Amino acid sequence: MKNTLIIAIASYFFVLFQTSFLVYFNIAGFVPNFILILVIILSIFETSAPKFSSSPGMWVAIFGGFWLDIFSSSPIGFEVLICLAVSIFIKFVFKRHVRFPKKLFGGI
Repeated sequence: MKNTLIIAIASYFFVLFQTSFLVYFNIAGFVPNFILILVIILSIFETSAPKFSSSPGMWVAIFGGFWLDIFSSSPIGFEVLICLAVSIFIKFVFKRHVRFPKKLFGGI
């Protein structure tokens, strides 16, 4: 519960920073999506959780996508679906097709 609250508050500040400050620093006409980058990084580097619902990458996808929907003009749920789809896809690919040596990575 405590981690979920921290993730919700942190994702709010990431989205607020992205939508209010980073719009002036676009790269080739695009603004980087910090929440999507964070979802990708957490989905790749987090330890394998027993359930999908208990992983931090999924919670960042849910809360970050919700805040992005609130601060943008897209329909509610659009960014949540994109972030969740990316997180689930990365978890699926890493679970089925990527094997890490346990001695090098400590059992990731």
